[in-house]
Formats: sequence, structure tokens, C-alpha cells
Amino acid sequence: MNPTGELQLKPGKERSLERRHPWVYDTAVARVNSRPASGDLVAVVASSGRWLAWAAYSPSSTLRARCWSFVESDRIDAAWFATRVTESVARRASLAADSNALRLVFGEADRLPGFIADRYADQLVVQLQSAGADASRADLLDALMAATDCRKVYERSDSATRNREGLPPASGAVRGVEPVTPIEIHEHGLRYGVDVRRGHKTGFYIDQRDNRAIARRVTAQLVSELGRAPRVLNGFSYTGGFSLAAAAGGAASVISIDSSAEAQAQAREHWALNGFDVVPARWQVADVFDALRELRAAGESLDLIVLDPPKFAASRHQVDRAARAYKDANLNALRLLAPGGRLMTFSCSGAVDVALFQKIVAAAVFDSKIDCQMLARLSAGADHPLAMTHPEGEYLKGLLIARI
Repeated sequence: MNPTGELQLKPGKERSLERRHPWVYDTAVARVNSRPASGDLVAVVASSGRWLAWAAYSPSSTLRARCWSFVESDRIDAAWFATRVTESVARRASLAADSNALRLVFGEADRLPGFIADRYADQLVVQLQSAGADASRADLLDALMAATDCRKVYERSDSATRNREGLPPASGAVRGVEPVTPIEIHEHGLRYGVDVRRGHKTGFYIDQRDNRAIARRVTAQLVSELGRAPRVLNGFSYTGGFSLAAAAGGAASVISIDSSAEAQAQAREHWALNGFDVVPARWQVADVFDALRELRAAGESLDLIVLDPPKFAASRHQVDRAARAYKDANLNALRLLAPGGRLMTFSCSGAVDVALFQKIVAAAVFDSKIDCQMLARLSAGADHPLAMTHPEGEYLKGLLIARI
């Protein structure tokens, strides 16, 4: 495509682009030359007129442009998108041995800002979250299908990000036939059914794949340390991923708590699908915060607790409220944790960074008056990489805590 305009930056605002940060905020723009439309290719130049990047223009967003390339000789066309997508898919090839559910393209981390692509067996699911990705959808979808040999693509561009870009929500089959429901996937030997039409995100929390494997190993380790099968609680359990992992690791019993009856029904189906009916399980549709207090009042004691709540802070304006919620959940979980037990706790709020999340959990430990050690920091799987020039991409973070 040919550039239709030029964004000239204010003096000093070129520094982040010189470090290859892919975002241009509206406050950095001095003027827009010509009249580019939403999603159009524009040149980003310094106040001196020096070329900096090729970017997609987004007049409705505070992210006024997202950079495709920092190489002036690049021609942003169908062939360029095909190369980017093919390289991204190839980087994940080795992960297919563990699961047939993978993130194939992760936006800025794969130098394709705003474009998300997941694979569930032979079904592709995409999110076009930026004006540039939306305007280039035909080239991106063609490239994705060619790189995977998949013939079915379903769109789940229904997040709040689209609204901030001035784009309407969009969902439905965009290539091939409608997806089957559920789509059966496998992950580390466990089986799940995924509803790509209605499930959270694109249908499943692919980003927690490695952490579910860790939960399975931690459960098996507790069997050895305690000399008995551990009692497990999975808070904000959704469709039971961590519950299944604990059962596979040798849990004596699993309590799964979520506010969604529909998600709990799916979790029970997954439990039966994997033959875990012999493991005692409690499926509780409830507010997790209330349920944790009730379990403590009842004198319950758990050996492994997993907390994987939804996003509590959608923006920096909600961080204080989110911090209180994270602290409350972790404090009550710690008070339920038996000596020698483990807590796996997560935040998927991008506005809450790793350092702040660790401070919040540390404050919960202090208030609990329980001695704990942090054994590991946890993050999204290898198919959700972090671009070193784009720290904002690190949204999922977690801690593995041991009570000593």
C-alpha cells in the first residue's frame, strides 16, 4: 500500500520510536499532513522531518499510530504481511507437541500491532484490535491461512480495544464454514472442549498453558513432600483448567469456585471427559471473595490454592481498586493455606505491572502474619512472547508462593 499522509512529531518525541517502541500517542503528534483515513499507512517523521517509521493511522484513538516497520525501504503490502505472519507461525512450530491450541500471532510482539491469531485444532480465531489490522484484514487472513493450511477462520473482535480505535465490534466466520461447538483440543495429555463463539478471549486461556503444567508438577511435588495427596482449591476456575491439572498431578480433592454457572458446567464436562470422576470434586457457583471467607470460617485448610481472577484494572485509573481486590483475595487464600502449602496467584491486568503485583501480594503476606517464600515468578507461555521494546505487552504475571 502507498502512504497517504505523514505524522510529524513534536520535538523530543522521536526518542521512543528510535528505541523501536511501536506506539505513537496523540500527545506526541505536532501535525498530520494530508488527510489519512483510519487504518491508512502513514510515514512518521521527527520534528526535523527525518523519517522514523511506517505506521497505521488511527484518528479516534489516543494511540494515534501503531508502527508496522522501522525500516524505510520496507514496502507494507500483502507480501510484507505474508512474511511477518509466516515467520510468526514458524516460531511456534515446536510448541505443537504439547498442545494443538496455540497463539500464532501476538500483536506487537510479532511486529503486527493489533493482530491476534489463535489456533484450536483446525480452527483459526482472530482478533483485529487496531485500525491498521482491521484495514489490512484481507492480507492478514490470506497470510494466516497460507501459513497454517487451515481453511476456517472465526473473528472475535469484540473487546473494548475496538471501541477505543473507533471500530465497531465484529464477530463471525470470516473464512470457511461456521466452527463446530465444542472444538476438542489437547494440552499436556488433557482434553478440553472450546467454544470459540462465546468463550472468554478467543475461547480458552491459552496463555496459562505452561502454568497449568506447573500446577500439575506442584501437585505431584506436594504428594511427595506431604506423604499424602494434597487438597486443592481453584479460585476463579472458569472451565477448570487448573482443576484438571491438579487432578492429573494426584490431588486428593479439588474445590472449583467461579461466579459463572455456565463455566462451571463446562468444567464438569472437562472433568468427566478426562476420567477424573473418581477424584472428589466440589463445584461451587459463588463469588470467590465471599467463598474464601466462608471456607476459612468453616475451618477448611488447603495444600494448593490457585487464584486466576479476571482483569481487575482495565486502565491505570482502576489500579487502586484492583490492588485492594488482589490483596483481599490473596490475604484470604493465605489464611486457608496449610503449612507447607503453595499459592499460585495471578494478575492479567496490564495496568498492574510485575513489581506492583509482587508488592500487593507481599502486603497480603504481611497482614496474614504467615511466613512465606516466593519460589518463582510466573508468566504467559512461550507463544505469548514479550517484545523487549514494548514492555506494555506483559499483561499476565504470577507468583508461586510457599508457606513455610
